[in-house]
Amino acid sequence: MPTSVYNPPALKKGTLRVIPIGGLGEIGRNMTSFEIDGKILIVDCGVLFPEEHQPGVDLILPDFSPIKDRLDDIVGVVLTHGHEDHIGAVPYLLRLRKDIPLIGSGLTLALVEAKLKEHRIQPYSLTVTEGQKEQLGPFDLEFVAVNHSIPDALAVAIKTDGGTVLATGDFKMDQLPLDGRLTDLREFARLGQEGVDLFLVDSTNADVPGFTPLERSIGPVLEQVISKAPRRVIVASFSSHVHRVQQVLDAAHANGRRVALLGRSMVRNMTIAADLGYLKVPENVLIDYKKAKDIPDDKIVYMSTGSQGEPMAVLSRMANMDHAIEVGEGDTVILASSQIPGNENAIYRVIDGLTKLGANVVHKGNAKVHVSGHAAAGELLYCYNIIKPRNVLPVHGEYRHLVANAKLAIDTGIPEENTILAEDGTVIDLKDGEARVVGQLEIGFVYVDGSSVGEITDADLKDRRILGEEGFISIIVVVEAQTGKVIVGPEIHAKGFAEDDRVFDSVKPKIVQALAEAAKNGVRDPHALSQIVRRTVGRWVNTSYRRRPMIVPLVIEA
Repeated sequence: MPTSVYNPPALKKGTLRVIPIGGLGEIGRNMTSFEIDGKILIVDCGVLFPEEHQPGVDLILPDFSPIKDRLDDIVGVVLTHGHEDHIGAVPYLLRLRKDIPLIGSGLTLALVEAKLKEHRIQPYSLTVTEGQKEQLGPFDLEFVAVNHSIPDALAVAIKTDGGTVLATGDFKMDQLPLDGRLTDLREFARLGQEGVDLFLVDSTNADVPGFTPLERSIGPVLEQVISKAPRRVIVASFSSHVHRVQQVLDAAHANGRRVALLGRSMVRNMTIAADLGYLKVPENVLIDYKKAKDIPDDKIVYMSTGSQGEPMAVLSRMANMDHAIEVGEGDTVILASSQIPGNENAIYRVIDGLTKLGANVVHKGNAKVHVSGHAAAGELLYCYNIIKPRNVLPVHGEYRHLVANAKLAIDTGIPEENTILAEDGTVIDLKDGEARVVGQLEIGFVYVDGSSVGEITDADLKDRRILGEEGFISIIVVVEAQTGKVIVGPEIHAKGFAEDDRVFDSVKPKIVQALAEAAKNGVRDPHALSQIVRRTVGRWVNTSYRRRPMIVPLVIEA
């Protein structure tokens, strides 16, 4: 896997350049750039959700730097489906150029447009369906139906003078899908016969043997759990998981319960899905959250966000007793989603919190309340054998998933040298059936923190972690400008380090002594003196307490 950064050569006419901008080595912020003859096509533009070591961060965006100076060359953004890790960063891209055309299915574009409305952006959009063909500049596009955990997902074949690329987006091969919409293997086979030069394949479940279980196997389990629940039922899932919400609505209806949707994104997305006919709401089942409190506890189901332990989501607030719904003895909480890698600790904290409050917490670890939306190894092998691509680029997954996917490709007869293990920013040129790595761009994380985008750096996050884990010490010293002699202080104050500032009495003489030695050596610059104070206190804290707090010294001349 490439690690060193090096610039690619100038792109030759008739050669297709592929750059994964996000989604490799991570589950999220999926985005890929395709360029030929001076024009660029983007596929997907998603977000990544922060982990514990990124305190205060709301979202992580793809690094737009490879295309930021080429915005006018972008002919469109193809969105494969409506999950946040594929559409969540669209508003931030369109802030840079509002008239970039968006291409996607009806539900996908409806979800994006609702999101853009909050950002006061009116997009140019083109709705497409499976089997449809469109031309955008030098790119001939064909859209193929794929099955996923959200309706209306599409794979896209991109035909250019440099070669043909097939990008699956997220998909699986559920043979009995809830909406009857199968992954179109006939189209995959036809494209394979015509010749697929580069296959971009979903890798999320590449290390899982066999086939992903059927989505419809979850319905009876949900119905059974709800039927046995003595009081309220709270189901947490992704706010865009239309199929799971459908199953909850059906299970609640079968048990004579009403359903209230919780969470702004859940209400927004399910309203869109119902209006477009993707969500079939049984009569008199949905009830407004504000009226739900008047329903008996054994006749209500709440459908909420927060299945990944997100701090501000509904379920986490319930676990922290910071929500109007107070979870208690006899309540049943169902986490009807998988664990995104990196979220495990946050999820188990929420489970523990809810359990302490007396709830019966049902999750994937103790009941079959979720199946993945991604193809397992058996399904991927099937695709490789049907399509027989010349080159393979595993995408959408952490490094172990990419490696597992590459191995599957090799097992089906694709030469190892034609199987590309890339990372974000890897530059791949495709021409005459040959795909070559020709560069590696430096790709960073772009953090959204409140209203600021890209202003928070990794250094800022390191400071936040230190503040949160090790505490803060400030030292103020006033020295005589001519002699460097300490005339006031040192005054030492701490937060999150010790209850009593008297613990610093033993280090104050060390500071005075260090400053005296510096003055004797002719050091007068306040910044240099501040660094001496920082090192002196840092050594003392590390030796005495085995800690590394943030130390902020201030030396003032008088």
